[in-house]
Amino acid sequence: MVDLDMEEQNLIDKLAKIKTWLGTGSLNVFGLPMSGKDTVGERLAKDLGAKFLSSGIIIRAFEAEQNQNMTGSGQLIPTNTFYDIILPYFSREEMKDDSLILSSVGRWSGEEDKIMEAAKNGGHEIKAVVLLDLTEADVKNRFEAVKRLNDRGERADDANLEIFETRIREFNEKTVPVLNHYDELKLLIRVPADGSRNEVYSSVVDKLVEFIK
Repeated sequence: MVDLDMEEQNLIDKLAKIKTWLGTGSLNVFGLPMSGKDTVGERLAKDLGAKFLSSGIIIRAFEAEQNQNMTGSGQLIPTNTFYDIILPYFSREEMKDDSLILSSVGRWSGEEDKIMEAAKNGGHEIKAVVLLDLTEADVKNRFEAVKRLNDRGERADDANLEIFETRIREFNEKTVPVLNHYDELKLLIRVPADGSRNEVYSSVVDKLVEFIK
């Protein structure tokens, strides 16, 4: 019990350090489909007292509101449409004093520059980019497990293998160059994501603490 309490306190101390460093800045979390981006992002936001912004969730809400289906085939939406929907979030008055945890905001090569500019102008400079590192074999195994359990909630399209493989292809062709750019800017943090949810989350926290030293 003592060890567990010490472990919890250690995590709390690390999160406090990250929160101080982050200020009103942003962290952007990327990964292949089913790598756990939203799971990690939502927990980080909760523990850091930050706002969570997922481009996927925002776009799906926009699609429902407009009765459109721009991403149902697994492809990314056109860049100009993405800008129109997403960029205004960085300047929202109600979030000006908050840090932001972003889930794959800016997935298409070239979008990252606009995202960094909009984030900085809104007072939410991107401080680091986390890549939840999994192989295609890993995420396909997760796909099969989720399909068997029918446990994907609003992402019903993940039951379709063809659409899922399109999303993987889009990541490799369009998002990997984005990550390479962040790597060149020394903002990218790679975190192995093949463990349990708690293990992956602890690794993300540890890697962030290492990054800010």
